[in-house]
Amino acid sequence: MISHPAFAVEPWALRETELDLEVLAQSGSLFALANGHIGLRGNLDEGEPPGLPGTYLGGFYERRALPYAEAGYGYPEAGQTVVNVTNGKIIRLLVDDEPFDVRFGELESHERILDFRAGVLRRRAVWRSPAGKRVLVSSVRLVSLVQRAVAAILYEVQALDDPVRLVVQSELVANEPMPEHDVDPRAAANLSRPLRSEQFSDRDARAFLVHTTERSALRVAAGMDHTVEGPPGTKTVGESEEDLARVTVTADVAPGQRLRVLKLLAYGWSSQRSSAALRDEVAAALAEADHTGWDGLQTGQRDYLADFWERADVELEGDAELQQAVRFALFHTLQAGARGERRAIAAKGLTGPGYDGHTFWDTETFVLPVLTYTAPDAARDALRWRHATLGLARERAKLLGLEGAAFPWRTIDGQECSGYWPAGTAAFHIAADIADAVGRYQAARRSSARSAWSCSSRQRGCGARSAITIRPGAFASTG
Repeated sequence: MISHPAFAVEPWALRETELDLEVLAQSGSLFALANGHIGLRGNLDEGEPPGLPGTYLGGFYERRALPYAEAGYGYPEAGQTVVNVTNGKIIRLLVDDEPFDVRFGELESHERILDFRAGVLRRRAVWRSPAGKRVLVSSVRLVSLVQRAVAAILYEVQALDDPVRLVVQSELVANEPMPEHDVDPRAAANLSRPLRSEQFSDRDARAFLVHTTERSALRVAAGMDHTVEGPPGTKTVGESEEDLARVTVTADVAPGQRLRVLKLLAYGWSSQRSSAALRDEVAAALAEADHTGWDGLQTGQRDYLADFWERADVELEGDAELQQAVRFALFHTLQAGARGERRAIAAKGLTGPGYDGHTFWDTETFVLPVLTYTAPDAARDALRWRHATLGLARERAKLLGLEGAAFPWRTIDGQECSGYWPAGTAAFHIAADIADAVGRYQAARRSSARSAWSCSSRQRGCGARSAITIRPGAFASTG
């Protein structure tokens, strides 16, 4: 699936056995976690080196001007770009005043595992600081498929040889600096400080930031809460300002002891709801996650995926690498739209800013056929999003002198925002792709209804797995 020697071939996981800083941007996409509503790139917990930072919400974008040397009739005037929203992944660590940074000291071992059945990203590192203090750092990251507004990180530090003073800084950061814009047309526009602060607050181990975008007038709220377990004397302090909220945990840890921090994250956005309403929505999501607890979040994630794999798994005998690739692709396809709930599914899902976060015809042609048979509720909601944009498609057709509906080549909210094709009008196949996806979904639901009726009448034999097993030579030519 990936030729880099640091990546092992396993049937149910993507394992990175050592850290290569040259491929951080690529591994950030590979190790991304999402549920269709929230997307967290697989950046290192401490945020540096960043590779390419990224936290995304399905359908959340900013408008930008589309300049033309010479505009043509029907050319869209505004583009849309996915926004890197408030980053809640960052957990910085200081060991006896030395920041944990993989570029300094000695990284004795480092491993990351994306588990397709548990739906989590695990990380384990042994680091010797420049001053010679050794610690074991481990984390487990989760974006909930059950509670769509929630993500969580379990972060643990263990002293290995000597007593150490530990400081953990858990943060929410808005308007992160981004790498320079790539000349590749697939790359996203580089938005400078797209979020404007509206509200910030903190209390004990909980904090909130609320921001709006300037042009698209969308509002986003992010919140975090923490449960801390450490040796006697462990302290926790919170603070917040416009673009930063921080909860700092300090502890003196003896060899063999651990400092354990559970970070709960929640996100919400709207074009209509007030700052107070969004803040309270996020607070409620955090309360629900706290009530469920870390073990409950993991159990819900595993149960959700067990149900998915019961329907979706394709077993390939005789080719371990292809087996891993198929399951990796199915897992990321599910993550792209599982809890999108009437939002567009972007070409890159919520793994990165490629193509500005736009939805193309690829959604109906490549993504929805898979979801129709493996996660039909997600396919239904994606089609309902398209239906919600039908009015805009009809207006677009009228502008172009056409009958019916002209769906956009590239979009986030349903309006054409492509400046690459002439006026975005050279691709009329999109309506056919959408019609095909609707027809396939309806046919699949009719077939499912007939199967359900047949099962109820037979009473037995209706619980068989729908996963597929393919053996070597199954498609060999017979001459």
